[in-house]
Amino acid sequence: MPKTLRHKFILISMSALSVVLFLLLSGINLANYWVSTDRQDRILHAIAANRHPFPPRLPKEPLGAPPSPEANAMLRFFVIRLDENGDITDLFLEHISSVTAWEAEAYSRRIRETGRYSGYCGEYRYYVCQDGTGTLQIFLNSSNQLQFMKTLLLLSLLIALGSLLFLFFLVSFLAKWAVRPYVRNMEAQKRFITDASHELKTPLTSLSTSADMLLLEDGENEWAANIRRQTERLSRLVTNLVTLSRLDEELPIPEKEDFPLDDILWESAEPFLSVAKAEGKRLEIDLEDGMRLHGDPAAIRQMASLLLDNALRYSDPGGSIRLTARHMRKKIHLDFFNTCEKIDTKDLNRLFERFYRIDRSRASKTGGTGVGLSIARGIARAHGGEITVKSRDGNSICFTIIL
Repeated sequence: MPKTLRHKFILISMSALSVVLFLLLSGINLANYWVSTDRQDRILHAIAANRHPFPPRLPKEPLGAPPSPEANAMLRFFVIRLDENGDITDLFLEHISSVTAWEAEAYSRRIRETGRYSGYCGEYRYYVCQDGTGTLQIFLNSSNQLQFMKTLLLLSLLIALGSLLFLFFLVSFLAKWAVRPYVRNMEAQKRFITDASHELKTPLTSLSTSADMLLLEDGENEWAANIRRQTERLSRLVTNLVTLSRLDEELPIPEKEDFPLDDILWESAEPFLSVAKAEGKRLEIDLEDGMRLHGDPAAIRQMASLLLDNALRYSDPGGSIRLTARHMRKKIHLDFFNTCEKIDTKDLNRLFERFYRIDRSRASKTGGTGVGLSIARGIARAHGGEITVKSRDGNSICFTIIL
């Protein structure tokens, strides 16, 4: 349990930090993209406003800073004028040396095919507008800006990955101290349960023996019989609490073995067949042959018995109970189904909490200890599985275990 808790702490911490870093990285790169693209668009609009491909009067930089005196000399752009039929009438290449007339015509065709008025075409930012003599296609070389955006994105990704790696080691190191108070409380709880169970065993044995002697000497006695029933119930509760404490350990099942699961389930279910028949209920068992599992057969037998006992206790008079086991997608699915009286389905998952009951008024009637389902979940998890519960109509309930 402490190891699992540390892993959960690390997972939650790293997930939160990853989200923060992702939002920060996305915000920086999106802001840079928007600022850079906006600046290029304003330059394109300035060129279009001059109605001639001479160096335009450049707009101010972001945050109101004036343009650099050398900014005009650094501009590389070309302009194409088209007539109403889309034919090129003028081609201005004075402010760029790396583009030939044939290449400029190819760029013109490419953006006409897109039908867009603004965007990127290769390493150029373009803008399409109308003037008095036709259509202007203005191309601004943006290779430096695009390269800077790519470099910033790559560097920020590398820094983010490095930061996450550093934070992972830091969180892993600090997780021991973060969960230490919980571990201390959990260890104290385990010691209390263990010590209390040992202290209770002697007086419980004495009470049970005394009740048996009273019944032998005085015959059937309502009070002595009640003492014996309650003593047995308290003994089961103590045993279950010790079992739960053991299942909370780092290695609840130290030794595992391969065993035939279908045989273990049959052995667990057979005693309940006569009990169900005596109570006027129907118990069906449908197990796939040849199922094997690596684990503790005694623990699996206890889990199956707990769930079948729970199904019998809480099924309605004349109800139906069903145990099925199947191989599905390389996993084993166990279903413990029973009909029942109308139940509230909103808090079904709380059934696995210790001492929780949907209907507390039935606690004294069923005689359960309230920890059986918690033990069943602990055993399932100790075997690398999970248990879930669902109810389709509120008049039946099904516990599914996937191993």
